[in-house]
Amino acid sequence: MESEEIIGAASGERRSLPVPDGLDGTRLDQAIARLFGLSRTVAVALVEAGDVQVDGAAARKSERIAAGSWLEVTLPAPPSAERVAPQPVPGLRVVHSDTDIVVVDKPVGVAAHASPGWTGPTVTAGLAAMGHSIATSGAAERQGIVHRLDVGTTGLMVVAKSERAYTLLKRAFKVREVEKRYRAVVQGHPDPFSGTIDAPIDRHPTQDYKFAVVSGGRPSVTHYDTVEAFPGASLLDVRLETGRTHQIRVHFAALRHPCLGDLTYGADPTQASRLGLTRQWLHAYRLGFSHPGSGQPVTFTSDDPVDLDHALTLLRGAL
Repeated sequence: MESEEIIGAASGERRSLPVPDGLDGTRLDQAIARLFGLSRTVAVALVEAGDVQVDGAAARKSERIAAGSWLEVTLPAPPSAERVAPQPVPGLRVVHSDTDIVVVDKPVGVAAHASPGWTGPTVTAGLAAMGHSIATSGAAERQGIVHRLDVGTTGLMVVAKSERAYTLLKRAFKVREVEKRYRAVVQGHPDPFSGTIDAPIDRHPTQDYKFAVVSGGRPSVTHYDTVEAFPGASLLDVRLETGRTHQIRVHFAALRHPCLGDLTYGADPTQASRLGLTRQWLHAYRLGFSHPGSGQPVTFTSDDPVDLDHALTLLRGAL
């Protein structure tokens, strides 16, 4: 194998190298992320900006690359040593904080961290505004973040404050030692009322902003129990075994039971309007893990936010 060539570039580093055998058949954006330790979002942005070439030609982010193909990548400039700029985030509530972790209850409309194209509030900026210092481990744009919630999903997130906590929590999420439970209201009545959805998830084949159940995707497992049934809807208790992007939304949409209000994944807009929903009815209400400092089990819970509670009240009134 030829040695990697590194060339200085104005926007960062220019790197040239062959695709290793282990990445044969991998999507280009996934390969870039794995080769250079970048987040998937940054890898996609590089491809879309024309900063990636395969065998001397531009390529699509979804293109499958072959072992031995020659990659040329202009990496982003090294991140500034400065911390995330503080930005107060209304509604962001700290549930617990100590020297190792901070657990927050994330409101709707807030991203976990900054990303290309997102100019709204973030958990990291909100914590900085509150005076919390978080771990510097992780990709530059999401330091300290060990898991995420969608912008339109509310509930509990844990953020690492110490480097040890970051390492231990990332490992715990990876080996599925974290309890992640959600309340979801979906359209219709799942059959059976309790069950497991085991279906692989990857990027949607034609709509890149979405995800879908795809043959050959990443293994994804969701467990659920019906808590209450209403005319045309069901309240579920959902436990995630894996943690793929949009996992709950994608799995229930694939069963033709999308989360109420989730227009991206096929929810009924008329029903959403009647219930006053402007986003998916999905809330991360319980989070449990071994504390990275003490090693003792800890569990945190969160009540339904006002908009979801209002929709639930209307559903119960229809009984």
